[in-house]
Amino acid sequence: MDLTDFLRLITPKRILIIVLGIIVLISLSTSFYTVEADEIAVVLLFGKSVRKTDPGLHFKLPFGIEKAHKVQVRKVFKEEFGFRTLKAGIRTEYDPRDFSTESLLLTADLSIADVEWVVQYKIKDPEKYLFSVRNPKFALRDLSEAVMSRVIGDRTVTEVLTVGRIEIATEVEQHLQTLLDLYETGLDVATVTLQDVNPPDKVKPSYNAVNEAKQEKDRLINEAWRDYNQSIPKSKGLASQQISEAQGYALKRVNEAQGDADKFNSIRAEYQKAKEVTRQRLYLETMQEILPKIKEIYVIDSNTNTPIPILQLKE
Repeated sequence: MDLTDFLRLITPKRILIIVLGIIVLISLSTSFYTVEADEIAVVLLFGKSVRKTDPGLHFKLPFGIEKAHKVQVRKVFKEEFGFRTLKAGIRTEYDPRDFSTESLLLTADLSIADVEWVVQYKIKDPEKYLFSVRNPKFALRDLSEAVMSRVIGDRTVTEVLTVGRIEIATEVEQHLQTLLDLYETGLDVATVTLQDVNPPDKVKPSYNAVNEAKQEKDRLINEAWRDYNQSIPKSKGLASQQISEAQGYALKRVNEAQGDADKFNSIRAEYQKAKEVTRQRLYLETMQEILPKIKEIYVIDSNTNTPIPILQLKE
């Protein structure tokens, strides 16, 4: 087939059919779109938002009359400050570049702390995310740095490096969300995590020495309290024991004395009733106690002052 025959085949009718076919193909290709499971699509009609579509296959007006902008509303995004992760895994790889301009922050006591943190967020309002702020990601980073700098600036370096990390993260999360809502970014902060907080590299040796001294001080204080808690109760217990023993001994002596006095008074009362009989009974009772202890007994005659011979039956 030469050129002349080809030109004969091209008729206005055939050209119209081809053009219409191309228009139909373009129309079909620009009329249907698919929204993934973690996305929501915002459909614009001549630049104005007219509806939102959920995951699935949808139709829109072709030829750019309507445009669908897909937004991942169920995905959690992450922004890192002071460091960058190149590859996450068992052996995480980090970017070797220096990001200290983000992480070096001034504390309330005019010290410097190297604070690395992570902000995780989601897109909660696709329309605001697309149209209210030119670059929501950059806005999030700028606001996060500003809020973290202010919160760190209200605390001492000791609080930042030790006990105040959870409280700082919570406060940053609350203030950051307030600002993101104020600027209508359409973002929702999931978590703020202080990844690593250290003194600057130049002062780390001095800071570590101070921490070691504080730990040694705390250890000595704890040991002193331990010895105190062991010794004082023991001493108090011993003192209480001795006091109890002394009180018991005193009570015993008082009771014995009271008993002796009562016994003497009863004997005295009986003596007053029958002096001779009582005197004789006391004499006999006394001799009954004494005589068994005596090895030799001598009976003296009061008239002659000489011993009376007695048969030594024992021998």
